[in-house]
Amino acid sequence: MEKSCTLLVHFDKGTPALANEIKEALEGNDVYAKIDALKKAIMLLLNGETMPQLFITIVRYVLPSEDHTIQKLLLLYFEIIEKTDSKGRVLQEMILICQNLLNNLNHPNEYIRGVTLRFLCRLKETEVIEPLIPTVLTNLEHRHPFVRRNAILAVMSIYKLPQGEQLLDNAPDLIEKVLLTEQDQSAKRNAFLMLFNSAQDRAVNYLFTHVDRIIDWNEQLQMVVLELIRKVCRANRGEKGKYIKIIISLLNAPSAAVIYECAGTLVSLSSAPTAIRAAANTYCQLLVSQSDNNVKLIVLDRLNELKSSHREIMVDMIMDVLRALSSPNLDIRRKTIDIALELITPRNIDEVVLVLKKEVMKTQSADQEKNGEYRQMLVQAIHSCAIKFPEVASTVVHLLMDFLGDSNVASAIDVVVFVREIIETNPKLRMSIVTRLLDTFYQIRAARVCSCSLWIIGEYCLSLSEVESGIVTIKQCLGDLPFYTPPVEGDGQDTLKNSQQANSITVSSRRPAILADGTYATQSAALETAMSPPSLVQGSLVSIGNLRSLILAGDFFLGAVVACSLTKLVLRLEEVQPSKAEVNKATTQALLVMVSMLQLGQSSFLPHPIDSDSYDRIVLCIRLLCGTGDEVRKIWLQSCRQSFVKMLADKQFRETEEMKAKAQICHAQPDDLIDFYHLKSRKGMSQLELEDEVQDDLKRATGEFINDSDDANKLNRILQLTGFSDPVYAEAYVTVHHYDIVLDVTVINRTKETLQNLCLELATMGDLKLVERPQNYTLAPETSKQIRANIKVSSTETGVIFGNIVYETSNVFERNVVVLNDIHIDIMDYISPATCADVAFRTMWAEFEWENKVAVNTVIQAEKEFLNHIIKSTNMKCLTPLSALEGECGFLAANLYAKSIFGEDALVNVSIEKQADGKLSGYIRIRSKTQGIALSLGDKITLKQKGGS
Repeated sequence: MEKSCTLLVHFDKGTPALANEIKEALEGNDVYAKIDALKKAIMLLLNGETMPQLFITIVRYVLPSEDHTIQKLLLLYFEIIEKTDSKGRVLQEMILICQNLLNNLNHPNEYIRGVTLRFLCRLKETEVIEPLIPTVLTNLEHRHPFVRRNAILAVMSIYKLPQGEQLLDNAPDLIEKVLLTEQDQSAKRNAFLMLFNSAQDRAVNYLFTHVDRIIDWNEQLQMVVLELIRKVCRANRGEKGKYIKIIISLLNAPSAAVIYECAGTLVSLSSAPTAIRAAANTYCQLLVSQSDNNVKLIVLDRLNELKSSHREIMVDMIMDVLRALSSPNLDIRRKTIDIALELITPRNIDEVVLVLKKEVMKTQSADQEKNGEYRQMLVQAIHSCAIKFPEVASTVVHLLMDFLGDSNVASAIDVVVFVREIIETNPKLRMSIVTRLLDTFYQIRAARVCSCSLWIIGEYCLSLSEVESGIVTIKQCLGDLPFYTPPVEGDGQDTLKNSQQANSITVSSRRPAILADGTYATQSAALETAMSPPSLVQGSLVSIGNLRSLILAGDFFLGAVVACSLTKLVLRLEEVQPSKAEVNKATTQALLVMVSMLQLGQSSFLPHPIDSDSYDRIVLCIRLLCGTGDEVRKIWLQSCRQSFVKMLADKQFRETEEMKAKAQICHAQPDDLIDFYHLKSRKGMSQLELEDEVQDDLKRATGEFINDSDDANKLNRILQLTGFSDPVYAEAYVTVHHYDIVLDVTVINRTKETLQNLCLELATMGDLKLVERPQNYTLAPETSKQIRANIKVSSTETGVIFGNIVYETSNVFERNVVVLNDIHIDIMDYISPATCADVAFRTMWAEFEWENKVAVNTVIQAEKEFLNHIIKSTNMKCLTPLSALEGECGFLAANLYAKSIFGEDALVNVSIEKQADGKLSGYIRIRSKTQGIALSLGDKITLKQKGGS
């Protein structure tokens, strides 16, 4: 049976010093050499080495030393050495230790006395302790508080021994007298702790005798009082009332740690609204008063737990929770916003939105760091509020539209996506949103924000004035046409060269980009490191709008979006404009814009020509404006918005289904007893009482309760390590926790001989590390032994554990080796399905540098069946909505996402196509921030993708 360890010292397992060298150093006169040798001896003993020959040497040459460091190391040495024989009897040589301890307890130096008394707290041998008891008791009255407080702890540990009550039958009386007269706060705390553990009635009596002065007690003593209250209330439920009064009085204590524990104790003892509200108020006060960010995060976790169990009370505290937004830490702000969003009701929505609006306005100041990311969080929060409560959309949409031109592109994208959704779901706001968007469009500098804004303008400019304003706004942002005029020989060419050299330095780049369906495309861009190049029209320089600068930089995708928006506006103008001449004029101007884009794209002005997709799109728009049928007009003016409405409906449906799925998660087995939680809470039962009542839940939480399905699952996880014909048979049960792996190895001696020095030697490959080396065992014939090994896991990747069993027999003194089968740690134990926004997925896909490309090789012939098989095999979540996967087109592209327990992101893109022979072809791309997860997930997919396994 393994012994409990009271001492841990770091040891890197380097080359161990020889026992003779340690012995020589201990016998010498050099104090520093003795200290170093003692440290080496202690580390070797802690790591399983047996050095019995050192004991007499230490007693003769080290024990008489007066050096304080040596005396402290001696106590550590005495703590870890074996003090009993195989039958449990105390060794005779321990009498030498007794004499030394007795001398130390009478030592004139209070430090030596104190550390010796502290050592006695970890001594369990009654024969060694009994002669020291009178001296320990005399130290209770020592003049120095350091000695007294350790003497109290020594008395408490002795009294807790199996025979402690016979050795110290009057210990509670002695400690109670000490508690009444003691002035040192730490010693008083130790005395109260001793009564709390050994004579609870005396501790309770002392507490109520001095209840009026409890607020003036030391912080440590108040913490012990709270621990006593929790223990007493668990045993005597009827006495909760008088103790809760003490807890509420301690809420005014000056110590933040005490009031934090008071709030936690209140929640655990009572479910009454008054107690919960007092605890929530305390947490909110700590949230504002404490400067440590870790403390604030812990308090927010407690508030989040209260929100789950007592939402009605926490709804009233939402404004107090939002005060934590004053912290500059983004993690605190994010967690605060998440809690607040789940506490929003029609009653407090206006106040919450007002606070969020003020915070958005504060981010405009330049003195705060990371304003862009914080603004993005606020925009997303306001977006959620507006979706849940559409009546507040009108108060925030115009404020947020001021940030369409924000330098933080992610924040600006969130704003424009919010505007796009609100303009569809709130018809009353469409006119004002369109007007405000047209007024602020020239401020937008990001291409993606411009693209989304142009789509809104093309879809929701319905009246004559809106359509005309939309066309005028786009024309102004495009500037004078054409974009590019071929240079003529002479002065014009020199002017163009000079203007380009003076105003811009263009650096071109080409990189792959991921499209909405998950496929790849080549994105060309020209990045300007100086000011945007002006355009030369008839020998004069003209100013540049935002659309013009982006198109001149080579963004022809934006040019295609401009062409589509102008096409929609012109088609709608034909319906609302009675003058045919005005319609023809607008059509001509739109055609001129599109032709100028094609001219620019095919010129040598830019280092990269227009891509084929954008070219085809612009040409299609030109053909539509030259001749439009009713069916095509219907597609452009109605079908696009219908698809957008369907997308919003699908998004809302998926969110609703996810909420229902979370609410219907079953945490109990079919044959479990039913716990009527609500009926118990109405009787006023506390959380502690509920835990006491439902024993099965506690046993299941601690792993003590195992049902039939758990037994079957455990049998499936047993791995055979050796063969049945080997002299030593071994099998392992692997338990994977979050950050460690536990191997429970069963070793069976199948021979008729005794196996000596049997050791399980393990090694690891990958980011796995063996925590400690298993010790040696002696195994009798045909007996078994349970050996446990702990392995630390530091990252998500497939690891391998290998090793062997080494043993000796009594007849042959050679070491026998049995090689073990390898244990492969599955990456699926460390990743779980997760959800992220489409924008976040694309951002991570662009940032992550590790990519593993796996070719599709499967016997499955249905695209969706293969996708479902990959999802099931990789334990990932499909981010692509089901509506996008409907139909049969012979092609499928989907994005999958998962998150590891270490916070690592795993991104997968599946792109497959059905060939003429019915087989599937394509690629599965895995991207991650670390190499291990990309390679391990790729190996898993390669192994599992064929199907049928």
